Amino acid sequence: MIAGRHALVTGGGSGVGREIALALAEADVAVTICGRTAEALEAVASEHPHIHAIPADITDPESVERLYSQAESERGPFDIVVANAGTATSAPAAKTKLSDWKKTLDVNLTGSFLTVQPALAGMAERKAGRIIFIASVAGLKGYGYVAPYVASKHGVVGLMRALATELAKTGVTVNAVCPGYVETEMLQESVARIVEKTGRTEEEARASLLAGNPQKKFIQPDEVASAVVWLCSKGAGSVNGQAVSISGGETW
Repeated sequence: MIAGRHALVTGGGSGVGREIALALAEADVAVTICGRTAEALEAVASEHPHIHAIPADITDPESVERLYSQAESERGPFDIVVANAGTATSAPAAKTKLSDWKKTLDVNLTGSFLTVQPALAGMAERKAGRIIFIASVAGLKGYGYVAPYVASKHGVVGLMRALATELAKTGVTVNAVCPGYVETEMLQESVARIVEKTGRTEEEARASLLAGNPQKKFIQPDEVASAVVWLCSKGAGSVNGQAVSISGGETW
């Protein structure tokens, strides 16, 4: 049972983050969601009384510190931290701008570290806690034209494994969920970029993204959310240091 716990979900204003927040709230978890857009966060918070919105920038340590201070003073220490916020750009490696490289790593990798770091000491002291990174199959294999994204997600998986090893004897578990292409706004943006840059139809663009998935279907946000809820459960207490691939068999 995870009822009564307090969870942080970053990037909770849309897509996978929204779905994770709703799934945890339905399990009677108090959920704090954060992101940069207050309106989007408030819209998600209005969907369930257990969800509470606090705008924050995960790339800014002071912003994260304020987030923790406010949320934990109102609802107690975080028992669950889900580092979900992410970003992606697309370009050949030779034409990738350094600014895009830095932004992607700042959000996806450094932002993930800053998200979980404030929770580590308290969880270890309480000998309980769940840290979950939303990584990607791009953290388990390579893809062309998204070098910064692939590098950042490999970094997230490495960070997860380091923390899982470090905290293994404390009762805190650290895992990553690694979905394939998920049917979200970010996926639609990827499809639009392919259409714009290649002249393919939308159907052809979507088919190209599904080429590596043996099931030939996009991952649904609720499938990712279900994996997160399970990793938070008592039954997953011995699951630690795992990169859980949700990809229709693309990786394992």
